[in-house]
Amino acid sequence: MVMIDVSGKAEVFREATAKGTIKLKPRTVNLIREGKIAKGDPLYTAKIAGILAAKKTSSLIPLCHPLPLTSVAVEATVRDSSTVEVSATVKTRAQTGVEMEALAAVSMGLLTVWDMTKQYEKDANGQYPTTSIDNIHVVKKFKQV
Repeated sequence: MVMIDVSGKAEVFREATAKGTIKLKPRTVNLIREGKIAKGDPLYTAKIAGILAAKKTSSLIPLCHPLPLTSVAVEATVRDSSTVEVSATVKTRAQTGVEMEALAAVSMGLLTVWDMTKQYEKDANGQYPTTSIDNIHVVKKFKQV
């Protein structure tokens, strides 16, 4: 097993953007909009969690290169009556890309929204029938040549 050798690659500007969604009950989304989630603001907290995850990606994903991140921007927004979207744009000047950092930021942001809202998502049987984290993907990857 090896971590890929990037020592022969030039350091260049790199940027990646990723996004994903979490589906919640409309009632839960309304509570988010109204600022009535007991644990606090899940959108704000998701942004912080995403930034922290981007910074720690190489510790979370085996064989992922540690990178000197120059910028991490995370957005968390209510997209519609039952969807919250998290997006992240990560920048660096390095020998390898930052898409894993962007994906980690989105994933942790969405998990944070889930952690802060799950108490509102249970049905009468204690199940979570409408909640799902979906479509986490890279939207854009850029390398300045």
